[in-house]
Order: sequence, then C-alpha cells, then structure tokens
Amino acid sequence: MGPNSLLIDGQWIEPESGATFEVRNPANRSDLVATCRQADADDTDRAVAAAGDAFDGWRDTPAPDRGAVLRKASNHLRDRADELTDLLSREEGKTKAEAAPEVQRAIDIFGYYAEKTRDLGGSVKAASAPQKTLSTRQEPLGVAGLITPWNYPIAIPAWKIAPALAAGNTVVFKPATEAPLVGGAIVECLVEAGIPDGVINYVPGPGSEVGDRIVTHDGVDVVSFTGSATVGTAVYESATATGKRAQCEMGGKNPTVVTDSADVGAAVEIVGTGAFGVTGQACTACSRAIVASDVYDAFLDGIVDYAESVTIGDGREGATMGPQVNADERDGTLDYIEIASGEGATVETGGGVPSGPSYDDGYFVEPTVVSGVDPDMRIAQEEVFGPVLAVIEVDGFDDGLAVANDVPYGLSASIVTDDFTEANRFVDEIEAGVAKVNEKTTGLELNVPFGGYKESSTDTYREQGDAALDFYTSTKTVYMNY
Repeated sequence: MGPNSLLIDGQWIEPESGATFEVRNPANRSDLVATCRQADADDTDRAVAAAGDAFDGWRDTPAPDRGAVLRKASNHLRDRADELTDLLSREEGKTKAEAAPEVQRAIDIFGYYAEKTRDLGGSVKAASAPQKTLSTRQEPLGVAGLITPWNYPIAIPAWKIAPALAAGNTVVFKPATEAPLVGGAIVECLVEAGIPDGVINYVPGPGSEVGDRIVTHDGVDVVSFTGSATVGTAVYESATATGKRAQCEMGGKNPTVVTDSADVGAAVEIVGTGAFGVTGQACTACSRAIVASDVYDAFLDGIVDYAESVTIGDGREGATMGPQVNADERDGTLDYIEIASGEGATVETGGGVPSGPSYDDGYFVEPTVVSGVDPDMRIAQEEVFGPVLAVIEVDGFDDGLAVANDVPYGLSASIVTDDFTEANRFVDEIEAGVAKVNEKTTGLELNVPFGGYKESSTDTYREQGDAALDFYTSTKTVYMNY
C-alpha cells in the first residue's frame, strides 16, 4: 500500500466503505494514474482519534529530535525527486519545468523547519524585581487539520505539514482528490523517516465529507485551509465557531501595474510568466495588466506575441504550458472569456480550446489576452483560475494604483517601473499581502510570511517562515521567583 490508501495510526489501510476514486492525467484522460481509496467521515474520526492519542508523546519529544525526523523526510524526498516530478506533472498537469522546482521547494521546506526546531522554546524578558525571571514558551496546540488544494499539490502540503510537526502538533491531512498522490508521498517519506504512529494521518476524500468533519470535529484544535474564497470563508466560520484557531488562504485578482517609465520588453516577460505560468492556476497568478496609456499599445503587442509563443500540450512531453486540471476548471475559464466578450472586451488572442488530436483527450485552454477591459467588468473583478490576462489601460501611476486596489482581493501585486518614487509609493499603498517591484506576482521565498488582505485571506496568521510556527503554537508566559 501507499498514498493510494489511507494512513491512520501508522497503518496504510483501506476504508471500511471500500469507496475509491480515480486520478487521471488532465493532459490525457485515457491515462489512469491511480485508483485511490477514498476516506469518509468515519475514517476521519479514526484519524483524529489517532492524532489525539499520539499528541502527548510527540509534544514531549525534544524539538531537535522532531527536526531529525523532518530532515530524514527531506532526504527521502530528495532521493525521489525525479519520480515525484514526473508524478506531479502526470496527476496535476504542470510541465516538468514547473513541477521540478515545486518538488525541490517541498524538499527545502522540510529541511528549513528541521533546522528551525533548534530555535523553538521562547524568549527571556527583563523582570521588574530581583530574584525573578520572566520568560515565554512556545507550546503546540494539539491536533492540526490541514486541507490543501490541487494546484500546488506538494508545496502547499509541505508548508503546512512541516511547521505543524516541527512545533509539536500531530496532523490529519486531507489533500485534494484531483492530485493527492504527490502529497501522499510526503506522508510516505515521513513514515520512512520514523515518525511515530498517529503523528501524521492521511485521509484523501471529498471536502464535503472529510473536510467538513475535520473542520467541525471536537478533537481538532487548529485548522489550516487553502482554496477558494467561498469555501475558505465557510471553513473559517465553522472552525472558529467551535473555538479552533484557523487560517484560510484563498483567491486573488493579482495586478501588475506597468508605468510609462517601464521597460516594455521586461514588463511583457514579467507579466507573461506571471499570467501563463502553471496554466494560470495559481492564487498569485497575474490576472490583470494595468498599463499606462503611453506604453499600452507596445505592451499589448508584446504580450499577444508572448501568449502566441506558448506551446500548449502535455507537460511531460516538452510543452511550455499544460492543461487545466479538470473539465470544471476549463469550462469556467471559457465561460469568463465569453462573458468578457459579451461585456464589450476584445479577445486579442486565444479564447478557446486548441484544435488537433493531441488535445482531444485533455483539458486545454489557449493562453488568452483580453483588451479593452473596463475595471468594472467581471473579467477585471472576479478570479479566473486559468491562462487569461485582462489588459486595462490607465492614465498613469495614480490611476493604475487606484484600479489595482479596486477589487475584493489583495493577495499579490507587482509594479514594473524605473521610477523610484512610484516603486516606493506602490509598496506603501498597494492593498496586498505581497508587494513586488519589477518582478512577477508569482513565486515566493519559503522563509518569509505569505498571506493576503481582504477576501484573499482571513488575515489572522500568515504561512511560511517564523509566522507559520507562530500559528501552530501558543505562547505561555512564565514568572519564576527564586
């Protein structure tokens, strides 16, 4: 058995219901990647109970010893990097050039938190009287319920699981059923690294049953979710209603502002990679290019050329852009393109499904550039989780900044400019959790906080870096008189 089964209390098992689901290659639906066992609410109950039983022992394990397990898991992931790169590309659709860095990121995350365990413990403060010490301790919360999406199916599980375990929590992990296997490989590697039974539990299954049970279960103490704003809002409300600590990272409508001082060629490259990389299926993908009038025509010509240079196809066979993950995502993207046309925007290139026998059995959408977009159009306001870029013309920097902020989301934003004042004003005034200057909206360092504003996040705790350890721990203040 392995990640096409459940892991509960250290044992790879089949669900009592016998239910299964199929994982198929979205570039070629005739390619069956695996038939996986599907957890249900009863399996989730058993996983939570196992995690609860294992908590005291894992909490009391010295932090550097917990780190040693994470380090071994990192090494096991490294040994399997080529295999996991191919698996990620096959089950989610990313190109191998995109999948390999994601696998490496998971390796690095486990290595990073393995070392961070040496710094856990708290701090010493100055006491206000003699013969007294005043200090703090970081203590784990208990059982962590982790619910992850399909679009980064190894990186996002890694940046939730690793800090939760490093801090001394036990874990119940539910991956997305579209791409569960590469996340399940993390669990395999932790088992191979010697993690005690029950400390990590793996329950792939539907969000409506497994996810809901994790969020509402009395035995779960902390919930971390990444996904859509609609589901994330419901998760947060349900979790906090029962007293759980919760963080939810959700959608984005990420802008790149291109000012009249920008190098247009550089702007095209920055926007193109941000918009069409990973098939636009990233919460940080560039969805809006907000371009000053003086450079608008040149930028539009350049970004159309960029989109038309993208090679669509199976990411395991040399394409530079793979498919969308399933029919619903593909159809949703096509619907938004049709809505934009109906509202008066112009589809400059793309806008449909590529033709030819190599595309017939996959969920492919052409890289699409839409011009003449008004900031109030749905294509400019709502998240489109696919390779679609809305290009908006503005009068200048101030107008561009106002348009960038005038959406319900605030996850990642960038500006392309050679003006030092514009760059600094952008960082000061943009309403986003991540602000970038002369860089694409996608791509994150693992040692800095990540999260959004407005409907992009519950804006409670951040992920990654030290912020993740803060989320998975509670602070105890200790007064010691002697």
